[in-house]
Amino acid sequence: MASKTTLGIDEAGRGPVLGQMVLSAVVLDSKAATALTRAGLADSKSYGSGKKAKRIRAELAAKVQEIALFVAVEIVDVSEVDRRVRLSELNLLERECAARMIDRAPVVDRIVADGERLFRPLQSRYPHLEALNDGESAHAAVAAASVVAKTRRDDLFALIQRRYEPEFGRFEGGGYVNATTKKFLRAYAEKHLGIPPEARLSWPFEYLRDILGDDVDRIRASQEIAAAAAVAKVAPQRQLSLL
Repeated sequence: MASKTTLGIDEAGRGPVLGQMVLSAVVLDSKAATALTRAGLADSKSYGSGKKAKRIRAELAAKVQEIALFVAVEIVDVSEVDRRVRLSELNLLERECAARMIDRAPVVDRIVADGERLFRPLQSRYPHLEALNDGESAHAAVAAASVVAKTRRDDLFALIQRRYEPEFGRFEGGGYVNATTKKFLRAYAEKHLGIPPEARLSWPFEYLRDILGDDVDRIRASQEIAAAAAVAKVAPQRQLSLL
């Protein structure tokens, strides 16, 4: 009996204020899925966020790369995240990334994407796609994609840390808006009177208003102007597509 193949899709870094977003697709056959599960593969978030968790994820990601039939990664830069947020297209952006990876992958028996509302629209294009919440529990391929995406984002965020650590000290938290991220951004704003290029300008910065003052409003206004310009540019193309 032929081994069934499954393509899993997941992302890491949708919500942080600092750094890129990463999506991954992994194809596993039944044998590889069983081997990875026995090796301790699970949702990347289940391992935590400390050094030990990162080490475990990195080791599992290496094993996935070794035995998976296909592994793809899409890295979305901060500027593109900002552009698509202005257009209210962050979900569409993720679906576009997923579709590119699916189209590059070998033909599989099943596709499982983590996020029911997010990826459900892709079912019209890929009838064998299942969009599920908690997709990591549905198949090891999704957990594998989760681990690969999170490991790559950990590596990318480590570059941001190394860039600023000599000047501002160590900051943790993966770039999410927590105490350590706010402390870093406040220190940066106090010294440079602005926001670092790795920060997503489409995220709110009210907690820096006492330092940046009207610059917070300038940032917001520039985003609104850019959003209006982007919509005006894209709207005619969308109208033509309806004709």
